[in-house]
Amino acid sequence: QTPGKPSGKHLTTFRHPATSLLPMLHTYHDIFGDRGYLLAEPQAGANDQGYLDGLQHLSRQTGLPLVAAGDVYYHAPSRMPLHDILTAIRNGTTVTAAAEGLLLPNAQRHLKPLDAITKIFASVPEAIRRTVQIADQCVFSLDELRYEYPEELAPDGLSPFEHLSTLTWRGAHRRYPQDIPEKVKRLLEHELHLIEELHYEAYFLTVWDLVRFARSRGILCQGRGSAANSAVCYCLGITSVDPDQSDVLFERFVSRERNEAPDIDVDFEHHRREEVIQYIYEKYGRERAGMTAEVIRYRPRSAVRDVGKALGLSLDRVDALAKNLEGYHHEFDLAERCRQVHIDPDSALGRRLVYLVEELLEFPRHLSQHVGGMVMTHGPLCELVPIENAVMSGRTVIQWDKNDLDELGVLKVDCLALGMLTAIHRCFDMVHQHTGQELTLANIPPNDSQVYDMICQADTTGVFQIESRAQMSMLPRLKPRCYYDLVIEVAIVRPGPIQGNMVHPYLRRRNGQEAVTFPNEAIRKVLRKTLGVPLFQEQAMRLAVVAAGFTPGEADQLRRAMGAWRKPGVIDHFRQKLLDGMQQRGLSTEFAKAVFRQIRGFGEYGFPESHAASFALLVYVSAWLKYHYPAAFTAALINSQPMGFYAPAQLLRDAQQHGVSVLPIDVNVSHWDCTLESADNSSTNQRATNNISTDNPSPSLALRLGMRLIVGFSQFHAETIVAARQQAPFRTIDDFSRRTKLGQATIMRLARADALRSFSGARRAALWEALARPTKTCDQPLFDSLTVDEQLPPTLQPAGLEEDVFADYQSTGLSLKAHPISFYRHELDQWHVKPADHLPAMTNHQRVTVAGLVLLRQRPSTAKGITFVTIEDETGTINVVVHQQIWQRYHHVTRRSPAWLVYGNLEHKNSVIHVVARRIETLAEQLRELKTTSRDFR
Repeated sequence: QTPGKPSGKHLTTFRHPATSLLPMLHTYHDIFGDRGYLLAEPQAGANDQGYLDGLQHLSRQTGLPLVAAGDVYYHAPSRMPLHDILTAIRNGTTVTAAAEGLLLPNAQRHLKPLDAITKIFASVPEAIRRTVQIADQCVFSLDELRYEYPEELAPDGLSPFEHLSTLTWRGAHRRYPQDIPEKVKRLLEHELHLIEELHYEAYFLTVWDLVRFARSRGILCQGRGSAANSAVCYCLGITSVDPDQSDVLFERFVSRERNEAPDIDVDFEHHRREEVIQYIYEKYGRERAGMTAEVIRYRPRSAVRDVGKALGLSLDRVDALAKNLEGYHHEFDLAERCRQVHIDPDSALGRRLVYLVEELLEFPRHLSQHVGGMVMTHGPLCELVPIENAVMSGRTVIQWDKNDLDELGVLKVDCLALGMLTAIHRCFDMVHQHTGQELTLANIPPNDSQVYDMICQADTTGVFQIESRAQMSMLPRLKPRCYYDLVIEVAIVRPGPIQGNMVHPYLRRRNGQEAVTFPNEAIRKVLRKTLGVPLFQEQAMRLAVVAAGFTPGEADQLRRAMGAWRKPGVIDHFRQKLLDGMQQRGLSTEFAKAVFRQIRGFGEYGFPESHAASFALLVYVSAWLKYHYPAAFTAALINSQPMGFYAPAQLLRDAQQHGVSVLPIDVNVSHWDCTLESADNSSTNQRATNNISTDNPSPSLALRLGMRLIVGFSQFHAETIVAARQQAPFRTIDDFSRRTKLGQATIMRLARADALRSFSGARRAALWEALARPTKTCDQPLFDSLTVDEQLPPTLQPAGLEEDVFADYQSTGLSLKAHPISFYRHELDQWHVKPADHLPAMTNHQRVTVAGLVLLRQRPSTAKGITFVTIEDETGTINVVVHQQIWQRYHHVTRRSPAWLVYGNLEHKNSVIHVVARRIETLAEQLRELKTTSRDFR
């Protein structure tokens, strides 16, 4: 480091012989010997020559050779403004304030050409020669780092491979108790041979151990992704995709040509995944296990917030501009967005803001934890990569990005969190508690026609993977009737099949509108299950193998190259090899080009069949639970929030439409979570009588809302209330306050949520009485029977229904009493606004006006800028299609308004109804007292 250069300021003069620096420099020389140097970094200061003369003098006195350096901060002078803004952001200040000691004095800290460097160091040319010598000595390569798998999972006397082989064949006999199919035997022998050859046995044992631990704790888990292409993973119990019933391709997972470590993704219940992570730390130690890091990059909102603050804009303007943007999407006119929030983009400050934000997009912002990637090593992890303690206690984090680990071939197990597994487990528990049925993922009855009828009607709110707008639109067209149909459903509504023009040909062939043909028998075997249309990555790879002569490893390289097709020269090599291979095997040029276009359409968005098969199992299980146990399923979904597309209000409304009785929050009955209660003499939950065993019919159950729905209420307070009421129900607010010892603010929060009604009457009366309570309550048993001598409260008029509903939304985000839009139906009728339940009877392309609360906004990457919005009125939901020009024209409404009035055209096809918007107005003025939150761009 250049001596005397504190706080970024350049030292330009020396008092010879700089006695204050000599002791420190002598110490460096004593420690490093001939490996110590003195750096010279002149930067066009006021006296560069004096600066160099002073350093030469110090070099001669200390014996530290002088070396030419650049002190480079950016590659070109034009990047200095960006460096200044990042410096201010890093120091939590503004650029103006940072100018006092933090910013560089000029734009010279950039990469310079050799002739410029030669001129700068003309008086000390030997400094440049030493720089070259040092550079020549820096020959480190990542290839020098060698990752070693942990091996302690094998018992004494067995090698890791012998132990893996034993577990695999034992698991195969358990999976196939009658006899292991010949196909599976061949797959296992092939996979085990490749695993042994590539020395991956410790990796498989590591993942097997995690799954074993999770199941020993009763944690639902399931492997997915390319690991489901492995028969070994299936026999070890890691995945659930039967290789005898699917066309697995192990080279999609592991291959010689790829020369990469395998990658197994395992989903765990999201509320219990931390138990698995802590098991890893306990088993391997913090010194041998770490969580993968991930580089977080600037998105529009984060760039606007950081740049705006650093430029000194007022926080309210910065916040308004950030909220006016659309998160992850870059297709916006920032200057226009500035005008909409009264920031002049043509002013000097506005121009700087727009320029710097656009420069900062996709720039690395900070290092964060990966969603679940864990690394375990044989020796100390710090000898391989730098590690640090995470903010969360009990975690160690690797300081490298996950992609760097992939390059190095480091073992990484993705311990992922899946909310639906949590919901399914909780639903199983509730069903067992109230019916005695022991449900598991394995014993859910398959091929239930009633469940598939529900799916075909797109009645799938809350169902895993098929509850989105796009999936609901596809369901009536695809009409799934079996498990493999669900596999296709999961995969077909993805960017890959859409971009590859595979969706419509498949649907036409499925509906008998187009003949299913195959050029030869080999291709028929690959594509017969998908009617001649490649929908999965594995099919694209197999086509390359059987139709063009690729090896399995080359086929995987082709798939990877598809994701880089914009890079010149990368895709052309594979394209020509594919076309030549097909023509050599007698296939037409037209067919070969069509196949290449379809494979190319996948890009990085192609969905593997193995992944879809793993997800399809959870799709069916969640749909089965929704149909047969709607009350338990809905309660489990709400208790597992946050997850899915829909808020609790929509989940509860859907449950009510399926006959579930929903009961309000009541401190005398409710727990923290939503629970089930007997609802005898009601017609609710009729479907639940269709059980696995008809000998034990389910009782009629109602769903009781839990205190978790109260905004700002804590689980600790809920558990305090439950414990206090064990001796007897609460009788009065005095009784409640004395026994729970909760403060006045907490009691008022419960009163606002109407949770005290069972003993205090209506909301207003409960609030009045809570306000009259002292902040401290006497808790001596001697005075338990005494009451505070107070004047009786005045008789309060109960709130009107509209005020009550709005108060419900403010306190819990939903209401069981009425829907907010219903209070304006008379006015909406005068405007000829149609309710949602009137739309099915209307004709296609008819002009229509609709209104409702905005539930969610979505803009898929393949939608060409179209935004899909779901709104809700008191009769149901309405799907609104907003084209890009309409979205931009009414951006002040479309982006922020919680309730819309939409003028558009009705589209009614294949039982799917949309309203294509022509004009959008806000209903926010009418609903200004209503607090709702939509789930946008998920």
